[in-house]
Amino acid sequence: MKNHQNIEDLKHIRSLMERSSKFLSLSGFSGIAAGVIALMGAAIAYFFVFEQGAVKYDEYMRALGHGSTMGIRLQMAVLAASVLVCAVGAAWYFSSRKAKRTGTRLWTSTARRTLYHFLIPLVAGGIFCIVLVMNNDIHMVGSAMLIFYGLALVNSGKFTVDEVHYLGLSEIVLGFLAGVFLNYGLLFWALGFGVMHIIYGIRMYNKYDR
Repeated sequence: MKNHQNIEDLKHIRSLMERSSKFLSLSGFSGIAAGVIALMGAAIAYFFVFEQGAVKYDEYMRALGHGSTMGIRLQMAVLAASVLVCAVGAAWYFSSRKAKRTGTRLWTSTARRTLYHFLIPLVAGGIFCIVLVMNNDIHMVGSAMLIFYGLALVNSGKFTVDEVHYLGLSEIVLGFLAGVFLNYGLLFWALGFGVMHIIYGIRMYNKYDR
């Protein structure tokens, strides 16, 4: 009986240490919402911006007929920014709800440390993507976005749950595949930011939220 009580005490101490050293307020619904938003963005890009996959632009996103290069690039930039803002907003909303439900604070020193390590590769990747666009290497932007996002998740994963780390590894793999199969860049983008986030969100919900 005493040994059982000691084991329970050790589990409780371990849980307290984990909560103090890791950011555990991530919600499974955040991943699901981000994935759905990304899939909607990919659908808009394919059916409206690219007009159902019609070949109207060359490899530098220059219009083959009427229209300007800046037009299509501006539309894609606005769409990508909109997806990012909506996904971040959804993540903040659902994580805030989880923090309130569990009686914990969302914005802690651990959360700030997680965000800091997440933003370093992400900001570097964003700047690199801008450089690619400026040098007309448009075909590698999707690949770079996935790879740097994956690196951001891996870099911040040590401060939160293990699923974030493995999600990052999957994003990196999909990023390399997007760089090899350039004609399917949008598909890999949708898989990485859309499908993988939904799978990750469902896993998080079943393991931590329910």
